[in-house]
Amino acid sequence: MRPITLIDTLVALYRLGRTVCIEGPPGGGKTTIGKRVADIVGVPLIMQHTATMLVEDFGIPYLDADGVVVNYKMPHWYPYKGKPGTENGGILLFDDRNQASADVQKVLANICEEKTLHGVPMADGWQVVSTGNRKQDRAGSNRVLTHLRGRETVIELETHLDDWSKWALDHGVDPVVVAFLRYRPNLLHDFDPQQDQNPTPRTWVAGVSALLGNIPAEAEYECFKGAVGEGAAAEFLGFLKVYRKLPNPDAILLNPDKAKVPDDPITLYALAGALASRASTTNFDNLCRYLDRLPPEFSVLTVTMAVTRDADLTTTNAFTTWATKHHEVLF
Repeated sequence: MRPITLIDTLVALYRLGRTVCIEGPPGGGKTTIGKRVADIVGVPLIMQHTATMLVEDFGIPYLDADGVVVNYKMPHWYPYKGKPGTENGGILLFDDRNQASADVQKVLANICEEKTLHGVPMADGWQVVSTGNRKQDRAGSNRVLTHLRGRETVIELETHLDDWSKWALDHGVDPVVVAFLRYRPNLLHDFDPQQDQNPTPRTWVAGVSALLGNIPAEAEYECFKGAVGEGAAAEFLGFLKVYRKLPNPDAILLNPDKAKVPDDPITLYALAGALASRASTTNFDNLCRYLDRLPPEFSVLTVTMAVTRDADLTTTNAFTTWATKHHEVLF
């Protein structure tokens, strides 16, 4: 399921109180989506990393004052009924659930089914959500117990370029990374368990975008290779060299009718990213005039990236005119 549909589905399942597990290859944004749903619904999120949890992390037994009855000290994270701050519901997210041991999975199964922990009920309005990698990803996932599987809805997350591009531009990912992945979409999420490093949405953001402009140029290849792997790093660096040799985007915006129009796709993709990052309400008319000289698909790509970064651009007369011309392929 693509991310935008998954988010809407998870919001609906939260309101129904259904237990959910989001599965997919590493680095696809499963945990981020869980956090996003909590923000949309407006409830707190408690996250536990189950790969490192022991059964003892779910409560410590102790004898009552008479030394007869065994009770449990509840863990600090458990949203039990009556606990301050739990009154309006929330999401209890167990991250990397598929790496949990069989004993931990047994405890999780009871929480999912009965919404209790050692007989202590969970607060009303709380939903259990888990995330996990698939066994074929060889990311340390264990076999999930059948009775745990039977107590949840399992949805597989599909990496989707358009959804990721919008998220990336909304969250400050460098436009050159977005432009490159529009040019080479297969490299957005090319996970191979046989490789030590792989291109994934997570590694492009944290291992490439966050480093651009913050490390020496001579160290870029080694650093990018250490995040997304050798092949993807080499291709991105080649794209980056083209991007850095582009005509000054500001000069194009000053003289949109006479500025040179590239004719090779890699330069056009790079230019789309550069122009989108410069777009503003004051220069958008000139930008659209230049885009009218580009192949339509690159005009659409540039405007899509620009308005995602700055929604105020859609209020300009230039955008209205441009959108009328391109209404059949708009976004």
